Amino acid sequence: MTNSRFSALNSMPPVVKNLLAINIILWLATAITPTFFKKFGLDIDLTDILGLHYWASHRFNPAQLLTYMFMHGGFFHLFFNMFALYMFGAPLEYSWGSKKFLLYYLVAGLGAGIIQELVWTAEFQSLVNAMDKAIEANSGEGLLVYQNQLSKIFRFGNLAAFDASSIEEMKQLLVNLPVTIGASGSIFGLLLAFGWLFPQVQLFFLFIPVPIRARLAVTIYAVAELFFGVANFSGDNIAHFAHLGGMLFGAALLLYWRKKR
Repeated sequence: MTNSRFSALNSMPPVVKNLLAINIILWLATAITPTFFKKFGLDIDLTDILGLHYWASHRFNPAQLLTYMFMHGGFFHLFFNMFALYMFGAPLEYSWGSKKFLLYYLVAGLGAGIIQELVWTAEFQSLVNAMDKAIEANSGEGLLVYQNQLSKIFRFGNLAAFDASSIEEMKQLLVNLPVTIGASGSIFGLLLAFGWLFPQVQLFFLFIPVPIRARLAVTIYAVAELFFGVANFSGDNIAHFAHLGGMLFGAALLLYWRKKR
């Protein structure tokens, strides 16, 4: 049993193996560090530091466009992403080589982060601009047209009676609220590349009793992500457009490579 386990690890390509290790270590560190540092009176949250924040937030750091893809929120979030990394990443790394595979993985994750920032901008920026004008006017009357949108996030009384300090506090809460973590953008990029390179490979899914060709599976995933992203169901906190961003940037890189070669 021990020998077979070590044989599986040794046969795993190096970038996939190291990506698995980094993600697992950071997931463990995320769970351990808050309790550990509280003993010294420090409040350190790795998700807050390394997760991707909205660019208008003072917590945003450009490096988060890379670091966020190594963070995960829970065991199952980590498990399914790492399982997909192993299943789809290993054959891609064997086909491309380690350097090319790592570049593709990072580009897909970076693209997912950029698309997520654009989605947040479309969702929040007009409201943030209205808040800035309301702060200058020292009145919340200009925010009444956004009352329904704000009521989904905050509980408040008479919005028109808000002064500049109250609106500024609400604005900071709003721009600091969005944060995304996870390797899903990169994983969806890998899924696209796998379907691109191995379109006829048969894939099995838990809830589908028949095998599906990789190319069809990729198409189903992309359509599903687009649907759920546009539908924006209440309580859905999955970054569907970020997943599509991983696929989009992955496709762009694949097309570039095909043109060059």
